[in-house]
Amino acid sequence: MAYTARFPDRVKRLLIVDSAAPKWSETVFLFSQVYPDVSEHMDGFELGAQFNDPAAIEAQIRDYLSMIFWDPEHRDAFLRQYSPGSFRRHVNQALDADMGKYDLNPAIKKFRLPVLVITGRYDMNVAPVVAWKIHKAIPGSQLVIFERSGHLPFYEEPERFKKVLEDFLGKP
Repeated sequence: MAYTARFPDRVKRLLIVDSAAPKWSETVFLFSQVYPDVSEHMDGFELGAQFNDPAAIEAQIRDYLSMIFWDPEHRDAFLRQYSPGSFRRHVNQALDADMGKYDLNPAIKKFRLPVLVITGRYDMNVAPVVAWKIHKAIPGSQLVIFERSGHLPFYEEPERFKKVLEDFLGKP
């Protein structure tokens, strides 16, 4: 969204998949409402994570990853192949701080290109209402909700995701 707002002439089509809100503080996270037990467990590692304890950081990441899937089989398969150290906590913290500086709401209302907004119906990381609001703000945008997905519809519904993208990208 930010790149398109800055360089609209360089973007032919825009795909927005389970994106944070155009204004970071308006992003809706559902973890604590839907997974209060896992959220509390995750919070128990916060002090260690603040002191860069690798075990505490990895425990938090595994808890986080356990909450972003609709299907337990996909979750378990993903967690089996997950490599500790793959995620960098400091990178996410830097991105969070940086994204907090911007409000893209005024810019996205001016988009005049094909835009596809995608969300998983059961996305706990970015509630579907965020995608809905993005879709409503961008004139002529299309919204697709993946009914059997959490935050990673391309992982949980890969064939449908591929078809939706091919249909969108193939349009003149």
